[in-house]
Amino acid sequence: MDEKLTHITDEGRPRMVDVGAKADTQRRAVARCTVRLAPRTFGLLTRGELPKGDAFTVAQVAGIQAAKRTHELIPLCHPLFLRFVDVTFAADAAGHAIHVTGEARTEGKTGVEMEALVAAQVAALAIYDMCKAVQKDIVITDCRLVHKSGGKSGTFEAE
Repeated sequence: MDEKLTHITDEGRPRMVDVGAKADTQRRAVARCTVRLAPRTFGLLTRGELPKGDAFTVAQVAGIQAAKRTHELIPLCHPLFLRFVDVTFAADAAGHAIHVTGEARTEGKTGVEMEALVAAQVAALAIYDMCKAVQKDIVITDCRLVHKSGGKSGTFEAE
């Protein structure tokens, strides 16, 4: 397979891909990551008893805001008109972990995978920030794209 790198010129310089000729399609991406906590920290977080306050609301807003600014963080990303962004959380009591899901949608010429990934990761970082007063060794793991649809490459579902 001899595929050219789309973000590199023939001279080896980085570039933003020209998507002008591409058709607008409905685009959706979902990303997930996990925040691993000590049992005490997990309890304080899920009971809403952290010294800094409501971590989930702060993290949700942080993730949504980050998705909207992805093009400012990732140099070759296109600025997008996002039609929908959401960040949700699932508590895993047995594993003392929070599973963070970021979702982004638009209608456009390029996908929203990076926006979903940034939303999930920044939300996880906000949880870290809200919990760091009681635990310093929090681990954020397993960030990955779990769903992508729209565009020429079609649908992707992670195993």
